[in-house]
Amino acid sequence: MLSIRKAVIPAAGFGTRHLPITKAVPKEMLPILDRPAIDYVIEECVQSGITEICIVVSRGKEAIADYLDSRPELESALIKAEKSDKIKLINPFKGRANFYFVRQREMRGTAKAVELCREFTADEDFAVLFPDDVIYSPGKPVIGQLIDAYRTTGASIVGVQRMPAEKARDYGVVVPSETKGRYTRIKGFIEKPAAPKLPSELTSLGRFVLTSDIFDYIAETPAVKGEVYLPSAIDLMSKVRNVYAYEFEGRRFDMGGVEGFLSANIAYGMMNGRLKEKIKEEVSRDDALDP
Repeated sequence: MLSIRKAVIPAAGFGTRHLPITKAVPKEMLPILDRPAIDYVIEECVQSGITEICIVVSRGKEAIADYLDSRPELESALIKAEKSDKIKLINPFKGRANFYFVRQREMRGTAKAVELCREFTADEDFAVLFPDDVIYSPGKPVIGQLIDAYRTTGASIVGVQRMPAEKARDYGVVVPSETKGRYTRIKGFIEKPAAPKLPSELTSLGRFVLTSDIFDYIAETPAVKGEVYLPSAIDLMSKVRNVYAYEFEGRRFDMGGVEGFLSANIAYGMMNGRLKEKIKEEVSRDDALDP
């Protein structure tokens, strides 16, 4: 059976939509309740059977590695304070996944970030998860759904959902060929299309399973304003071999912007029995703070 055991998480971006906080705190470390956003993305990997994870970082993103590292002195303090039950909170992925870090010294696009992990993938097919996209899926995690689709087709898979044109323009949009159920064979892939009429509503939302030859297509993809985009490399791949879009199940939150960050915190808070009533109470107050 085809398997995916490695994942790449590109996390080197500046996070300009969250300034000024991202001047000092990586956007991937901004919290959804009491967990950083990247924690949810890593959990999605681990629940899908992925055990080797390479995170692409840049200068100033040391907090991500610190979060995933062991803290023996903190563990000792918790034991002395008779709070051993909290140890699992400070190292939630211990024994579940191995982490590797690669630094992207120049912001040259998502494809170039993935390309930095070629040695890590070592000719294996692999998953890519963009941490700007936190996706709640109460059944199978989204990357697990895409791995199943990859096993079915033996081809690269792009995770998509349908979006209205005014929103889809900010993402990668699939140029479709034939569709069967949740599968659509791709004959093109356009990053942030400017055309008046979009080729489809099938919009890429930060989840991919890629065959190892993607690096050959990244090498052939021309830069646009100094950046090479992963959808552009997948577009080249789709011209010569099968690539499929798969409509996954799940609710996606755009953690790249303040609105999505707020929505995620409210949604996850409403799923927390302890916080649900507090959120309702706060929202219904008639003495809301004026800006």
